[in-house]
Amino acid sequence: MGAKSVQTQSGHVLLIEDNQDDIDLTLRALRLNDVDNEVVVVRDGAAAVDYLLRSDRAGPGDSLPRLVLLDINLPKVSGLDVLRRLRENERTRVLPIVMLSTSSHDRDVRESYASGANSYIVKPVSFGEFTETVRQLGAYWLLLNHGPWSTQP
Repeated sequence: MGAKSVQTQSGHVLLIEDNQDDIDLTLRALRLNDVDNEVVVVRDGAAAVDYLLRSDRAGPGDSLPRLVLLDINLPKVSGLDVLRRLRENERTRVLPIVMLSTSSHDRDVRESYASGANSYIVKPVSFGEFTETVRQLGAYWLLLNHGPWSTQP
């Protein structure tokens, strides 16, 4: 039985990841699951903070992502520090942020939730498991979940 496609709501996904293999894997898994949202890739924590908090996003009609997929281990600014900075900012405080990491350390999981992560997912090793994880992630966060800015009933 094949995976069902995910008919998602509008809005883009922000993938904050520095490892090119993980970027390619995530983009391929999204395509295989027919997730048609635009995916913006940012490769380090400092660039992620700049992308999400820059002043030109402050007006009406701004374009915050529908979902942020955030790795913990990033250059320049760690994923946990990115998460904390986003939760301190009024505009990004309620932005859905899923930690997507190879780390399964209890400390990383606890600290992520304590810092405001909405979910913590350990990247599966096999491509098949990873693809299914991405399908479920897309189905929930991009189809079923209604963010606080949603105007849909």
